[in-house]
Amino acid sequence: MEKSQSLEEFYLSKLQWLPPELKKEMGHFNVFRLDEFVGPSAKPIPYSRKNYYKISLIVGKNRIHYADKVVEIEKQALLFANPHVPYNWESLADVQSGYFCIYTESFFEHFGNIKDYPMFKPGGNPIFVLTDTKVDEVKTIFLKMQQEITSDFVYKYNVLRNLVFELIHAALKMKPATSSLYSQSNASLRVSSLFIELLERQFPIESPMQRISLRSPAAFADQLAVHVNHLNRSLKETTGKTTSQLINERVIQEARALLKHTDWNISQIAWCLGFEETPHFINFFKKSFQTSPASFRKAIV
Repeated sequence: MEKSQSLEEFYLSKLQWLPPELKKEMGHFNVFRLDEFVGPSAKPIPYSRKNYYKISLIVGKNRIHYADKVVEIEKQALLFANPHVPYNWESLADVQSGYFCIYTESFFEHFGNIKDYPMFKPGGNPIFVLTDTKVDEVKTIFLKMQQEITSDFVYKYNVLRNLVFELIHAALKMKPATSSLYSQSNASLRVSSLFIELLERQFPIESPMQRISLRSPAAFADQLAVHVNHLNRSLKETTGKTTSQLINERVIQEARALLKHTDWNISQIAWCLGFEETPHFINFFKKSFQTSPASFRKAIV
């Protein structure tokens, strides 16, 4: 899977320019017609995370891949994407159209917790199939966004925030699309590859101020939008190991590297590796090597 795409990379790859507010690290919002980014000559959308939120109205026959799920869209759908879960869609017909808006979480700072809505939460279903009547309603909201963003109204970004909330609330009044899961083997491979990518993203640790944030199977499952039991079954099927075993093996590998190649004290290393108490790290290390971290370090000097 490709690395997460930033807003800067989106603009440079699609439009060859950067909006000035990105350089100032301000909250960002923009809206586009999807027609300009689809078609026979368009580059395929990589299966990856994006470092921003995106709401897409997709009109046309498509197959949407989201986390470990696949949804077949016959006519039109609304897709809510967040920075935590990888996704893409593949076109199943030549004729495609629609709209999409992109924004950062900071765009909604002090204007409500946008990430708390169900379609953005881990395990939530972000895909909503639209009827012909509903698609017209959604198109109208996007058209208002396009009109507003080009206006000189001093409060236009407040209006745009309200229009995003209008999209969200319109979707919440509908039932989310049901997904067709991959065959078990393909689903397990996909979940496993996403887990490994998330795990490896936390390493190497290069500063005593750097700390891993995902340390438990439940934390990984939340990020991958799957149930922890499903994650464990998938990893067991593809690797023969449990989620905890794989996490612990990678933590031990990093612990050995830090003990060998840094002069950080044991407490610093324990903290970097996600342990709240140093004795817990020492006991964890002893279970794998039958020796303490300090003794291990002395033996390799």
